[in-house]
Amino acid sequence: MLSVGSSVGSSAAVVMRRGNAGGWNVGVGARMTWIITLWIIWSSWLCFTANAQMKIPPETVQQWAVSYGKQIISLSTKYSGALLLQKKYKDIEPTVKMEEVDGEELVKKFAEEMEGMLGRKMKSVKRLAEAAEDADLYHEFNATLEFDYYNSMLINSVDKDGNPIELGGEFPLEENEHFNKLQVNTLQSDIQVPTNVYNKDPGILNGVYMSEALNDVFVDNFQKDPTLTWQYFGSATGFFRLYPGIAWTPDENGVVTFDCRNRNWYIQAATSPKDIIIVVDVSGSMKGLRLTIAKHTINTILDTLGENDFVNVIAYSDYVQYVEPCFKGTLVQADLDNREHFKLLVEELQVKGEGKVKKAMKESFKILNEAASLGQGSLCNQAIMLITDGAMEDYEEVFQEFNWPERRVRVFTYLIGREVTFADTVKWIACNNKGYYTHVSTLADVQENVMEYLHVLSRPMVINHDHDIIWTEAYMDSALPNTAELFNTQAQSLLLMTSVAMPVFSKKKETLSHGILLGVVGTDVPLRELMRLAPRYKLGVHGYAFLNTNNGYILAHPALRPLYKEGKKLKPKPNYNSVDLAEVEWEDTDETLRTAMVKGETGTLSLDVRATVEKGRRVMFLKNDYFYTTINETPFSLGMVLTRGHGEYIFMGNVSVKEGLNDLMQPDVSIANEWTYCETDIDPHHRKLTQLQAVFRYLTGKEPDLECDEELLRQTLFDAVVTAPMEAYWTALMLNPSGMDEGVETAFLGTRSGLMRVSRYVGIEKRVAKPKVFSKKFLSPSDKENIFTMDHFPVWYRRAAEYPAGKFLYYIPKEDTREASGRMVIATTAVTVTVGKKTAVAGAIGVQMALDLLETRFWATAKQPNDTDCSNTEGDLSATCEAMLMSCPSIHPTSTHLYLYPADELSSIHLTSTLYPYPANELSSIHLTSMSTSTQLKS
Repeated sequence: MLSVGSSVGSSAAVVMRRGNAGGWNVGVGARMTWIITLWIIWSSWLCFTANAQMKIPPETVQQWAVSYGKQIISLSTKYSGALLLQKKYKDIEPTVKMEEVDGEELVKKFAEEMEGMLGRKMKSVKRLAEAAEDADLYHEFNATLEFDYYNSMLINSVDKDGNPIELGGEFPLEENEHFNKLQVNTLQSDIQVPTNVYNKDPGILNGVYMSEALNDVFVDNFQKDPTLTWQYFGSATGFFRLYPGIAWTPDENGVVTFDCRNRNWYIQAATSPKDIIIVVDVSGSMKGLRLTIAKHTINTILDTLGENDFVNVIAYSDYVQYVEPCFKGTLVQADLDNREHFKLLVEELQVKGEGKVKKAMKESFKILNEAASLGQGSLCNQAIMLITDGAMEDYEEVFQEFNWPERRVRVFTYLIGREVTFADTVKWIACNNKGYYTHVSTLADVQENVMEYLHVLSRPMVINHDHDIIWTEAYMDSALPNTAELFNTQAQSLLLMTSVAMPVFSKKKETLSHGILLGVVGTDVPLRELMRLAPRYKLGVHGYAFLNTNNGYILAHPALRPLYKEGKKLKPKPNYNSVDLAEVEWEDTDETLRTAMVKGETGTLSLDVRATVEKGRRVMFLKNDYFYTTINETPFSLGMVLTRGHGEYIFMGNVSVKEGLNDLMQPDVSIANEWTYCETDIDPHHRKLTQLQAVFRYLTGKEPDLECDEELLRQTLFDAVVTAPMEAYWTALMLNPSGMDEGVETAFLGTRSGLMRVSRYVGIEKRVAKPKVFSKKFLSPSDKENIFTMDHFPVWYRRAAEYPAGKFLYYIPKEDTREASGRMVIATTAVTVTVGKKTAVAGAIGVQMALDLLETRFWATAKQPNDTDCSNTEGDLSATCEAMLMSCPSIHPTSTHLYLYPADELSSIHLTSTLYPYPANELSSIHLTSMSTSTQLKS
């Protein structure tokens, strides 16, 4: 990749140096004293004959370098219009106001706005909880109740006679932009029931009937806060009421495995944080199906744990065996990685020996007591889960020594197998240690029986009526239909969401002392909506905002890539929601930033960082200033990054609305549709508007009630006016009677306000056939790397910003499916505004050209004179570099080539042409590499 100065002097020298972003950087100026010669190294023996040798003087190659440098400078400057755009911004410098960005104030402002948004979600959830508890208070359980509700699996279905089936009925659905274009019913909720739960069980029917009262609250919440997404009530009996109502899609086997009681938002809201020791019997009597059921029980218990919980797994027979020896004697956080690790180890358990539970129970109590005394673990509930087919020895003294009389540690017991010989013994253990006993005889029993322990742990909360609001870690909601199609985006971290949830308790006097949990209410908060409150234009080209939890895990971050490709499909990675902040901000080697944010502190920090572009293929070295603060009433902290040289200053200019709107609505103009110029999600009538349409309707007075970012609109109108002459300039080039250079594809520019202008030079389909696919893709909405998104500025903008204004950077976009002969070269340079001693990047401008164009220009520059001495060479040998196939019959067919290597493959630049023993069509046509200045040619 080359970077070329935009002005050429008569005595200019071509200077080639390595750019710090992995580009090729060619500066031109009369005052430069360094001359690095660009040469072609021919093979020492072009044709290996005794007397024939062709030599090219270094002076000749130097002349080629100067000539070729001037040509590519001229091409890039002419067709991009970079000099004109820089002049236009230079002309307005006396009229603009340059402001220094106050990072500490800005991050506090963003945090306050996020706190307000999240606060509105919490109020909605509180209204749902109150409504559900009141509805239950006045509902009398009816064991013979008959109630025909809308089952999301059966709605709009008919029998063979065309009549609505039971629990089905007509349920109107229509596509809704706010809900990812899914078919929904915003007037009513419906009910989802897992396949393994009987949908007409009296408990289900009574709960569904009682929770009908939530419909009005759902609708009212949505009217008060139109940014709300899914609202729901997950019942302790297993049904799931979802608003807006949808048609639920089962898996390929017609089964619905989704059980709301297994979801993190339900489990975390239903119980307080907990320390769990799982103790499993692996003695000889546990062989066969019993061991299989035991393993499934362990895995199900692990699935009920989250990041706020701590766990360990112990197996016992004649001796105590830690499933993971590295975790001996301690508790580990029950994050996704650790849970999955335990599951793999549990699968390897084998049975042998005699079951002696006493030693295992002693070890478990020691771990829990030590954690409590040292202030480690969850510092809340503690429990032991005993999984066995029967206790055979004296165990009472263990409880007397470690747990009685306080009974601080609950013991839950799971009797495995059909035999009930030891049922009384196992039940005694649970009942005398404030636990719960269950008999698990088949695999089908596991799910329901394991969930019972959550109800027991929730009782203190219910009795005390502690309505704690919880926020979950980031997750990807793949349970809802059609969400897979939403994965195909570069801004992957913004596809995630978090949930706010709250428990629902029985308020009836006769049940209050029993601590009955009715279920959990909640709503989802897409992180995309949250991160809109930290607009990109205020952060600059390399700046960004991010969120993390009080566990140190990322909630949203541009570097988070939660998806991976499996064939043609994108799927969530197994540990996407347990990525630690230190794994993406890895220059924070002392974890100063991470520690401060986990503690919820407010502060600032500076780091020298290495940032990547082009999906991690290229590296930039930046100086970042970090600003961070907590978001009150939540477990989240907000971080913000401003990059020195790019994020410190922002300039503002003013133009009239009429003038700006006229230039903004030109056909070559677009704005970042993922940014929020105007809020289109509040009024349903605005949801189908693009951002450009919304801006137009607001500025023309057609939609005065739209909420718009006045500062961003003012800057966008200003940029539209300043860049307006570029459209006429590009058009004039196309209409030039002398014609255009073949291979020039597209001119483009972008500004900090998210405005883009693109001009595709006419006739490209005729001039360049092979790259046509690439031409269509570049700068198109589907090619998110090259347009403004919520995740990043365009790659050509980010790379250009790392070079002095006027220096062109050349690079070849990395396309896995692109044929070498059809590749494009992107030439891009930055444009700046300077007021006093303060300089800000106003934008970037560039041109897309076919690689063939640069190749042709070089062959023309390096053409050999006709008197080159090949007289002693056997056969006809062309002395022209562009004659790709040379005949040397005494050896074998050969060819001469020039290659353009991408900067991530080689360190710098030189031009080389080499003799190859295979045809030219097996190799790329251009090859640019680099070497230090030398006065001698090497083979």
